[in-house]
Amino acid sequence: MVHLESADPLVHRAVLGETSRQHGQLEMIASENFVSPAVREAMGTVLTHKYAEGLPGKRYYGGCEYADQVEDLARTRATKLFGADHANVQPHSGAQANMAAYFAFLDPGDTIVGMNLSHGGHLTHGSPVNFSGRLFRVAAYGVRESDGRIDFDVVRETVLRERPRLIVTGASAYPRAIDFETFGEIAREAGAIHLVDLAHLAGLVAGGHHPSPFAHADVVTTTTHKTLRGPRGGMAMCRAEHAKIIDRMVFPFIQGGPLMHVIAAKAVALGEALAPSFRDYAGCIVENARVLARTVTERGVQLVSGGTDTHLILVDLRDRDLTGKDAEQALERAGITVNKNTVPGETRSPFVTSGLRIGTPALTTRGMGADEMTLIGGWIADILDRPGDAQRIESIGRRVRELCETFPLFR
Repeated sequence: MVHLESADPLVHRAVLGETSRQHGQLEMIASENFVSPAVREAMGTVLTHKYAEGLPGKRYYGGCEYADQVEDLARTRATKLFGADHANVQPHSGAQANMAAYFAFLDPGDTIVGMNLSHGGHLTHGSPVNFSGRLFRVAAYGVRESDGRIDFDVVRETVLRERPRLIVTGASAYPRAIDFETFGEIAREAGAIHLVDLAHLAGLVAGGHHPSPFAHADVVTTTTHKTLRGPRGGMAMCRAEHAKIIDRMVFPFIQGGPLMHVIAAKAVALGEALAPSFRDYAGCIVENARVLARTVTERGVQLVSGGTDTHLILVDLRDRDLTGKDAEQALERAGITVNKNTVPGETRSPFVTSGLRIGTPALTTRGMGADEMTLIGGWIADILDRPGDAQRIESIGRRVRELCETFPLFR
């Protein structure tokens, strides 16, 4: 970063600080991961200079020969990886991919059914503070309080009562496998479009460690980071019959020029996910989460649904005199980065919450396994037991830094 240091030392200093933070802390936010050096290099290429509105072979600008090559690679790799008929790799985020999918099939005021945000859903699944909740009529489903799992009797009852144009499935804080087949059956019974937001589960599906939604969905959207281990961005995949309308909704309806340097990085990450080693990686993510869940529950930490089938656990702190905000801050003082999160039946503000969301993708990328998850789970339980114990937090922080040195991020 020689040029950055001389041109803008303030930004350079912040980047160095973030580099140090990522190297020296345990990144356990479930939606974060670390990309490969090749993905980072692609993000910094001269493709950032190129305007390429339109699609390969149908651009509104000249000079798109190499932009076309990169985007075609990304599209081809995405369809091969997931078994999709069609892929649009231009969405700047998962939220914009969802917006494109909604407007492909809906008009403002139409009804959608999505997962309640406090039960593990996402802002774009109908939250009133998001475009999805402001532009569409929303009916929500959630999980049973008894076991923290999706209640399909309630889902079916809600869908058949509300008769939505579209059902969105997927979650941002649901630790169990999602039964896309049953959702698809309910959608067909109601004559609704089935949209699957695969953002959190994309890498697990690609690696064969979560059931695929593609036989049961009309459209599948995803982010390209999280478990897929690519750059920050989105994709929309669909059946062949919906390809033209999805493409039109991405551009020109909601976006302008695509970010070609990001699409290049998506292509690299998708190529990495096609390698046999990625299946092993996805399996390690899931196994690490299970070990982490088992470790903390043996220490008396309560988990929503009692465990996990995926890459994350959701801690329920309501049996303690401790908020999610305070728990997050205590763990961060020891170098363990998680995020506060609402839990089913939440009564606190989303800025405070009664839970924590903790994930394993980033630590798995660093090469950590079951032994390390057992250690880390013990440290998390120690801090949750005594979040105000500065001496204990300082001691754990030293051990965290030692562990990070053993598993360097930047090699």
